[in-house]
Amino acid sequence: MKTRAVLVALLLPSATASLEAGQPAEKILAAAGVKGGLVVHLHCGDGRLTAALRAGDGWVVQGLDTNPSNVARARAHIRSLGLGGGVSAARFDGRNLPYVDNLVNLVVAEDLGRVDLSEVMRVLCPGGVLCVREGDAWTAMVKPWPDDIGQWTHYLHGPDNNAVTDDRVVGPPRHIQWIGEPRFSRSHDHLASLSAMVSSGGRLFSIVDMGSIAF
Repeated sequence: MKTRAVLVALLLPSATASLEAGQPAEKILAAAGVKGGLVVHLHCGDGRLTAALRAGDGWVVQGLDTNPSNVARARAHIRSLGLGGGVSAARFDGRNLPYVDNLVNLVVAEDLGRVDLSEVMRVLCPGGVLCVREGDAWTAMVKPWPDDIGQWTHYLHGPDNNAVTDDRVVGPPRHIQWIGEPRFSRSHDHLASLSAMVSSGGRLFSIVDMGSIAF
């Protein structure tokens, strides 16, 4: 699949200024337009910007760094804010991002270092954003929606009720992408409790019977 991207340049104050107030993080998130999901901060350093990137309960943030001392400092800062679980820091090899394809919603990096742009685009979900700092400016790069992934906007695919899609990616599960609630259902057949589901723009909407299995 060819990788294309939409570039938007935006001016921000230095990421080292007013970092405690979270201003750079707020402006990065606003410019990216991402409303939640998984955020990855490359070369996270002491973890201050990493922690600030968690804008609420709808966000999970992970900082990555090649230096174990930086990872330790970032973890200490995260613990001091009581953000364990929602924010984490881990070491990586500087080249390969430890995520499956199409998982991450936002990647933030002051410098990509040895991480190739194609590797970032691999882990970004369609519509996901990469924000890279260049001097006093940040460049937002959006991963476009692939032509071979369809949209299922109605109960029977589209408004014409023709339950046929031109999606060429969908198929039998090959790995776990993510796991969400609920983790149990009223029926022995877990699929039977899912009465409707539609998907559009990377968002999934479903009606699920979450009643207790005792009933």
